[in-house]
Amino acid sequence: MIVILALFDKLDVADADKIANYISGLQKDDGSFAGDEWGEIDTRFTYAAVNCLSILKRMHTINVQKATDFLVRCRNFDGGFGCTPGGESHAGQIFCCVAALAIMGALHHVDKDLLGWWLCERQVKAGGLNGRPEKLPDVCYSWWVLSSLVILDRAHWINKEKLKDFILNCQDQDRGGISDAPDDAVDVFHTFFGVAGLSLLEYPGIKSIDPAYALPVHVVDRIFFRQKC
Repeated sequence: MIVILALFDKLDVADADKIANYISGLQKDDGSFAGDEWGEIDTRFTYAAVNCLSILKRMHTINVQKATDFLVRCRNFDGGFGCTPGGESHAGQIFCCVAALAIMGALHHVDKDLLGWWLCERQVKAGGLNGRPEKLPDVCYSWWVLSSLVILDRAHWINKEKLKDFILNCQDQDRGGISDAPDDAVDVFHTFFGVAGLSLLEYPGIKSIDPAYALPVHVVDRIFFRQKC
């Protein structure tokens, strides 16, 4: 909801203090965040919490140091991150951890070369990216992997032209939309990540997207620098 309101420049309708109180109440003693009242822990929830609170300018309502420490404990020997400490490195979780650390000003905890190498190895011969070793490429990783590489300043380590071609080959030329892989059925989820990936690849006609917030750059500028688009 917060991201949608930010897109439409309607954050003023949100009760920022009440939302921040709810989110901060989900932070555990170890710095992690629960996803709901049942208490499931996942680095995705940390990213969601940090993203929302940053946009609402309520980061002071959580223990940022503990949140950072929890993410660092989720780092693996290969430089990647899992959903919890000891969890397998996965591109989706890596984005959540890297983006959250970037928002919290804690990227110094990331081994950029080691993680950058793991991420660039996600590109397969077809040009697409997968989420972990020995998996098929999927358009959604055009965001999860590439955004992390952009944050780490390592996006030049992959073949951008081949990735662009892979995304475009996943289009439905008749009805529009983008699928997970060529010739599969299109859906909104993969269409979003395909367009987001093309934005990071600076595809003509697509506005720039912020790799940490997953919002258009002009929206992020408007939020933090009070610029009207």
